[in-house]
Amino acid sequence: MAEHYLALYRKYRPQTFQDVCGRDAIVRTLKNQIISGRIGHSYLFCGTRGTGKTSIAKIFARAVNCENPQDGNPCCECASCRAISEDANLNVVEMDAASNNGVEDIRTVIDQVSYSPTQGKYRVFIIDEVHMLSTAAFNALLKTLEEPPSYAIFILATTEPNKLPVTILSRCQRYDFGRLPAGIIEERLRAICEKEGLTCEDRALRYIATAADGSMRDGLSILDQCNAFNYGNDVLSYEKTLEILGAVDTSVFSRLFRSVHIGDAVSALKIVDEVLSQGRELVQFVTDYIGYLRNVMLLKASGQSRTALDVSEEQLEWMLEDARAAEMTEVIRSINVFSELTDAIRYSSNRRILTETAVIRLCEPSMDIAEDTEGRILSLMERVRVLEERLVESQKQMLSGGYTMAPAAAGGGTAPETPVQDSSREEKTVKAAPVLPEAIPEDIKKVAAAWNRLISQIPADNHMAKIHLLSAKPTLGEDGKLLVVFENYINADYFLGTRGEENRQYFSEFLKARTGKDISVEYKLLDNQEKFTDNYVDIRGVINMEIVEEDD
Repeated sequence: MAEHYLALYRKYRPQTFQDVCGRDAIVRTLKNQIISGRIGHSYLFCGTRGTGKTSIAKIFARAVNCENPQDGNPCCECASCRAISEDANLNVVEMDAASNNGVEDIRTVIDQVSYSPTQGKYRVFIIDEVHMLSTAAFNALLKTLEEPPSYAIFILATTEPNKLPVTILSRCQRYDFGRLPAGIIEERLRAICEKEGLTCEDRALRYIATAADGSMRDGLSILDQCNAFNYGNDVLSYEKTLEILGAVDTSVFSRLFRSVHIGDAVSALKIVDEVLSQGRELVQFVTDYIGYLRNVMLLKASGQSRTALDVSEEQLEWMLEDARAAEMTEVIRSINVFSELTDAIRYSSNRRILTETAVIRLCEPSMDIAEDTEGRILSLMERVRVLEERLVESQKQMLSGGYTMAPAAAGGGTAPETPVQDSSREEKTVKAAPVLPEAIPEDIKKVAAAWNRLISQIPADNHMAKIHLLSAKPTLGEDGKLLVVFENYINADYFLGTRGEENRQYFSEFLKARTGKDISVEYKLLDNQEKFTDNYVDIRGVINMEIVEEDD
């Protein structure tokens, strides 16, 4: 008959305080209490699943009853230690409050408290998931928990301490078991692999430790699962680990992030299709992508510090590149959209459609309709970022293409060619300020034809000039100058008013830098448009008029 197989998390459960990983402060406190003899009567162990609450509770129960304790640790060899390890010692009572949460169950425990230990010094009562007890059960436990016999010790374990009554919390010494760092879990997994004779790639162990999400038990269970999948093979590879867990490589997240960043919806949807064609789980994919976005956000917030994350060098390089390319608002908006998607697809039958919709929504900020104020602001800022990047890209194309103008955005057709100076020539203009050739009428016509595209390239720090000029009508004047006609006085006043000379000079330099020609510009307001100051009415006299009270 084959030997009974024991799961790794059961086989390698800590037997002494030295075996416990990542709980130095808690272990030291409990050991000092045992050594000094100052043992409390009630303890509360709080923390998420698989963080060592029950394991430390059992170690503590053995240590207080051990016949030959060694520096606060149980010897694991005496009759008492062996009996407790085999669940054969009546001095240790373990109860699961999730399935025994009534007042009658607690009364049974209270009845057992009245009996003194038959072997050893203490009777230890371990109540797991104690927050599941009913209100009546808590009330029945109060008095015994406050003043138990000298030989009774209560250890309450819970994942949700906020659900416990204050009267219970105030009677216990509280110890919080936080999530274990991925590095500690990875070291423990590597040590167990050596004992079991398993060969695993470092990347595979690191991913399993990360996927455990701070739970040592989850990490051992995942390793057990991957080992079963890899049975008969020499090495547990990173790719096999991703396959068994239904996960994807970090490079896929980086590709998706960059496709979304440049607004390439086609490429982003192809990546989603690749993930699904490989049989990956969408919920896991979305959750892992949120984790990737979180890392990019932290790198962006910490000034791209390399010590901010516990990831491999290769993954860190991808994240750093994405953090440099993206804006913080873009990353936060992506996190918000995919966080909403996580809740939506968990119980939906249309997971693929919802995921593709979210990806397209990220690629096209203009179609994003947010309900809350924060969402509207993020969406608007993202739309501005996309427009600015498109303008910069158009400018690069114009400069690299010599004298060819990009198609005009407003007209929808192809604009005539306009002389545009390349980047090297523009640098020389700034440094040496050479005399440029005067523009001929053909140059003026080309500038007028590509007006919207040209004005859109004005830098964001001078957006007022861009706004006023986009509302103007350019044409070739009778004297061969570029005639800029305004239909509204407010727009014309920007160039013809008090600060008009400064603004005209700026636009003249802008035209020189973009066209490589000295273009004379004339500004004009349509004759049939009146200045708003001519129709201005001073209402201060009306506001200050005397008010007369009439008698009834």
